[in-house]
Amino acid sequence: MPILLNADASFSSKQELLDLQDSPMGPSLETPSPVDSQKDSPMGPSLETPTPAETPLSLTFIPTDSAGMCGWGALTPRVIQTFNTPRWVLFFLCVASFLQGMIINGFINTVVTSIERRFDLRSYQTGLIASSYDIAACVCLAFVSYFGGTGHKPRWLGSGVLVMALGSLVFALPHFTTPPYQVSMPERTGVCTGNRTSPCHEREGGGLSSYRFVFMLGQFLHGVGATPLYTLGVTYLDENVKSSYAPVYIGIFYTAAIVGPAAGYLLGGYFLNIYTEIHMMTELTPENPLWVGAWWIGFLAGGAAALVVALPILGYPRQLPGSQKYVAMRVSEAHQLKDGSQASASDPQFGKSVKDMPRSVLLLLKNPPFLFLCLAGATEATLIAGMSTFGPKFLESQFSLSASEAATWFGYMVVPAGGGGTFLGGYIVKKLNLRCRGIVRFCMVCAVISLLAIFIFLIHCPNVPMAGVTSPYRANLTCSSRYISLVTPKANSSFGCLSFHCNADCHCLRELYNPVCGADGVMYYSPCHAGCSTINHTEVSTGRQVYSGCSCVVGGNVTSGQEGLALDGKCTSSCSHMPAFLTFLFIVIFFTFLCSIPALTATLRCVPDSQRSFGLGIQWIVVRSLGGIPGPIAFGSVIDISCLLWQDQCGEQGSCYLYQNSAMSRYTLIAGIIYKVLGTLFFLLASVLYKPPPESPQSSCESTDHGAGDSGGETGDHSIKDLPPKIITNVHARL
Repeated sequence: MPILLNADASFSSKQELLDLQDSPMGPSLETPSPVDSQKDSPMGPSLETPTPAETPLSLTFIPTDSAGMCGWGALTPRVIQTFNTPRWVLFFLCVASFLQGMIINGFINTVVTSIERRFDLRSYQTGLIASSYDIAACVCLAFVSYFGGTGHKPRWLGSGVLVMALGSLVFALPHFTTPPYQVSMPERTGVCTGNRTSPCHEREGGGLSSYRFVFMLGQFLHGVGATPLYTLGVTYLDENVKSSYAPVYIGIFYTAAIVGPAAGYLLGGYFLNIYTEIHMMTELTPENPLWVGAWWIGFLAGGAAALVVALPILGYPRQLPGSQKYVAMRVSEAHQLKDGSQASASDPQFGKSVKDMPRSVLLLLKNPPFLFLCLAGATEATLIAGMSTFGPKFLESQFSLSASEAATWFGYMVVPAGGGGTFLGGYIVKKLNLRCRGIVRFCMVCAVISLLAIFIFLIHCPNVPMAGVTSPYRANLTCSSRYISLVTPKANSSFGCLSFHCNADCHCLRELYNPVCGADGVMYYSPCHAGCSTINHTEVSTGRQVYSGCSCVVGGNVTSGQEGLALDGKCTSSCSHMPAFLTFLFIVIFFTFLCSIPALTATLRCVPDSQRSFGLGIQWIVVRSLGGIPGPIAFGSVIDISCLLWQDQCGEQGSCYLYQNSAMSRYTLIAGIIYKVLGTLFFLLASVLYKPPPESPQSSCESTDHGAGDSGGETGDHSIKDLPPKIITNVHARL
């Protein structure tokens, strides 16, 4: 008489399930699954309720143990069992990953400049705030992936989303605990006047920079909360669907994570056009460097949404109904070590004790394909982290865009390129049914294509002329040595100086940077440095102020009637390279993300099943410590080398106001080539050193699931058709 298994029966490995199957009371493995009931759909079909006629002995089983049902503790309403399927798990995890990407990789990168200005922070301080996320993740990854991998994954995931929501609310807290942001009239106008007071005296004792510790705490909580998402979330999906469909599920999951930052850039740019004190009126415009947008709105909305999505994730069971079938069907593709020590990982009890952690780490370190996939991921993460942080700044400098325009354009690029590449990569692996070595070779091809496309950085736009920096002042004016220290020295004595006789009597302050575009087509450091005496009027269509009486705006390029006029904001660039640059940048981003899901799939397949969660945790530690954390620092250092004009924050060097475009393109190209070549090399070594097990598929056309084909497959000596009758675990589930 066959036994009917309870829904809470769980198996840590295929071997454990087959050992149980060897007994006369062994379980059945033919339960209809969310995927098998409609094989033509990559997402899997709806789960049909078995009828008594479809089951052996006309028996059905309705679980009475709530551990296998969707709910919270003893609360397992029948109506919510409809959501107890892989599709709904994928939906809620996608929402969580979307929010994580939008908050951490979108809003944070968008509001950095506003936070610096609002709380008087230095660039290295905001860099430390950004790094707090990765530091927290590195601290927690080993613990979460090891113990969460053998624990109740949905509870770990839901708790993480709750912590992430708390981090967002903490990050927005300084807005509500500080005095309103106000700018005095002299700072707003910045016109030439003989009496000026340094803003350094006004800011003394403000103490707002101490709020950086609150931001660091918020980012630390973000890192702790997001840690389970991309380790336990991936393995939970992989364990509960057929392995041939797992890349599609994981691809959709990561696509949501890629679309999230794009939405963060777009929404962040929109929020920054709203004044930070939403209850107050201001004469400032978003183009003014003193403007601070409503940076905090996104964090409040994102935190509230994360609180809502955490609730359903916490209600999922340890294993979804029917998942035991896929454990037995899966064919191991784990790399075979020379000493055969990987066999110890097949022990059902392996990894359930902290004593096994050193042995588990050793097994991963002895796995060359796993190590080189980790290193390849680190090189790709360096480029992604660097470009996501400084990509908008690059567009802003090269094409003379505003910060919000650059963030919007970059968001438009990431949505189709990053999101489309991520989803398509998972679909290609499923469609071609690639095995581990084929997947790694596919990743190598993607790396080569993106390496060729990155040479677009050879093209650059000339700098917009700026008086005293990239262009001399007009009328053969003599330079004063007052502000030479602001500018990177140049060979031409006409450059590297901001104070000339035309503005010497204005006593301009270098702390007040407010660029204006003169009628002569030259950009000036501020209206004061252009010698402007008054505000003539404000343009109705753009809201930009027009200054008059500008004594430095003279020369042959000024048209009749425009003498002495200057327009608030930067001069527009006449460079026509933007369409070509964005096209090739799209290719770089697309092929970089195209190999992300295949590389993740290869990582899951080259390690034993019991080490998947822990292996992903170790990989994320390597990726973050070698890529995510140093990536922005490395790219930031490379970009800082090309700075022409530095901010002066009361005697201390702040952020860069103006970059030399040719140098920025050249240094970015060098860094991109180095990391792309290393990534290609690491993928090649992983492919060459991979040694598949004897029972793995011998061609890319064979499935990695036994019994997945029409004729059925075999698992060792056990054919699926020889396994005992059905396990019926959830008769309420529908899609």
